[in-house]
Amino acid sequence: MPRVLHLGQAVGKPGEVYYLLQLKEVEIPVPGDNEVVVRLKAAALNHRALIAGLGRGVNDRSLLGRNVLLTPMRGWISDPASPEDPKKWSITGSTRLHNVGTAQDYVCVHQDEVVQAPKHLSAVEGAALPLVGLTAWRALSTTAAVQPGQNVLITGIGDGVAITALQFGAAMGLNVFVTSGSQEKLDRARSLGAQGGAIYKEEKWEADICQQLPSSRPYIDAVIDGAGGNIVSKAVKLLKPGGVIVQYGMTVAPKMNWTMPAVLLNAELKGTTMGSRQEFRDMVAFVDPKGIRLVISRTV
Repeated sequence: MPRVLHLGQAVGKPGEVYYLLQLKEVEIPVPGDNEVVVRLKAAALNHRALIAGLGRGVNDRSLLGRNVLLTPMRGWISDPASPEDPKKWSITGSTRLHNVGTAQDYVCVHQDEVVQAPKHLSAVEGAALPLVGLTAWRALSTTAAVQPGQNVLITGIGDGVAITALQFGAAMGLNVFVTSGSQEKLDRARSLGAQGGAIYKEEKWEADICQQLPSSRPYIDAVIDGAGGNIVSKAVKLLKPGGVIVQYGMTVAPKMNWTMPAVLLNAELKGTTMGSRQEFRDMVAFVDPKGIRLVISRTV
C-alpha cells in the first residue's frame, strides 16, 4: 500500500500548536483528464518545510516511464513580472489551495507540471533541484538580469538557494563573491566557483569584499540575499549606481531598513519568490547541458 507523510495538528500548551509527522497508507491516486501519476523516488526538505511544520487520461505520453521533476508551485505560467492571477498562485504542499506535497510514494499532478529530469542527476539530486533551483534561477536571470562578466554578491552561502545561485552564477560566467559565518563554508564556496568571500560576523566585511573586486570592475552589480537585516547599509558600500538587491528571504528579521544612501545611489530592491512554470523549464534546460549537480547536505 502506498504511503504518505502527513502533517497532523496537535495542541500543546495554551497558545502553542505544533504539527506531528504521521506515516499513513493511502490508495494510489487515479488520474483525471490531462493528469499523470508520478511515483516519487526522492523528495527534498528545506527551511520552508520547517516553517510548514510549525504551522506557519493523458494527452502527452512523452514523459511516461521517465525520471521527471515537479514544479514547486502552481498558478504561475510565464509572466516574468509576477503570477498571472495571485489568487490562484501557491506553493505546492502545505497550502490550502494546493495541499498535496511530495513526501509520499505517488502523487497525481497535471501533465504541464512535469518536466523531464536531466539525465545526469540521481533521484536525490533531482528532488533537490526544483525549489532552490527555480528560486536561484529567477533571482539571477530574471530579477537581477545579470550578464556574463558582472560581479554578484551572494550572502549566507550555507543556504541551499545561495549555494545553488553560486553554482548557476559560476556557470553563467559571473564573478561571484559570497559571505558566510565560517571559513569552512567560504572554502567550500571557492571550490564551487566563488571568486572570493568574507565572513559576515566581521564588523566591516564589506570592506574585505571591496578589496577582492577586480580593478577593471571595482563594484558589485547585484546582491542576492536571503537574510535581510542590515544588508542595505552594507550593500550600498559595494553596489554600482543603479545596482540591485534581490531579496528572496529574511531569516534575520521580518523587517529591514531602506537607507538614504541607497536612495542617492539609485539602488533598487526587488523581491523574488520561486518563479513561473516557464522559468522552471528554462532553469532545467540550463542545468542539463551544464551538468550541474546540486550540493546535498544529507539523505535519510
